[in-house]
Amino acid sequence: MTDWLVGLMESLGAPGAGIAIALENLFPPLPSEVILPLAGFTAGMGKMDLLDVLVWTTLGSVVGALALYWVGALLGRERVLALASKLPLVKTSDIEKTEAWFQRHGRKTVFFGRMIPVFRSLISIPAGVERMPMLTFTLLTTAGSLIWNTIFVMAGYLLGDKWELVETYAGIGSKVVIGLVALAIVVFIAVRLSERRKGRHANRG
Repeated sequence: MTDWLVGLMESLGAPGAGIAIALENLFPPLPSEVILPLAGFTAGMGKMDLLDVLVWTTLGSVVGALALYWVGALLGRERVLALASKLPLVKTSDIEKTEAWFQRHGRKTVFFGRMIPVFRSLISIPAGVERMPMLTFTLLTTAGSLIWNTIFVMAGYLLGDKWELVETYAGIGSKVVIGLVALAIVVFIAVRLSERRKGRHANRG
C-alpha cells in the first residue's frame, strides 16, 4: 500500500494525498493513519509544500464525507427503518432512540467523530439520513478533519524517517475502538436475548 501512496504523491503531489484521503473515507481499509504521516514525511523531504498537503488532505476528507452524506440522504429514514425491521434483535424503537440522540448531539458527533478511528467515515451516513443542514455538516467536517489531518501530517513531518511510528501507535488506538464496539455489540445482543427469554416466560405464565 505504501508504494501505491508514494507513487500517487510523486505523480500528483499534494492533490494525490487529497485523493488518497477521499478514497480512505469511502474505503476505510485505506487508513488515514498511514496516508497522513507519509504525506507529512514527504513534505519534510521537500517534495511537497506542507501547507498544500494540509489543504488538499482536508479537502479530500470533506469530499469523501460529502459522498457518504449523500449515501445516507438517498437511503433515507424510511428505508433505514424498513431495513432495521428485518434485522434480528433490532427494534424500530432502537432506530428512533438513535435518531433522537443524533438530533440532540449531532453537531458534536460530526465534529468529534472526524477524530475517532473507524467512526470517521461512518458518521457521515447518519448525518445524511437525518438531513443535517449541508452547510453545518460541511463546516463541522472541515474543522474536525483539519484538526485530525494536521496532527498526523505534522507528526510525519517532525518524525521524518520514523514516521511509521505514528501508524503503530494509531493502530493501537484503532484496535481499542474496534474492541469497544465489539464489546458493545456483544452486550446489546446479550441484553436483547435476555429480554426475549423473559418475554417468552411471561407469555407462558
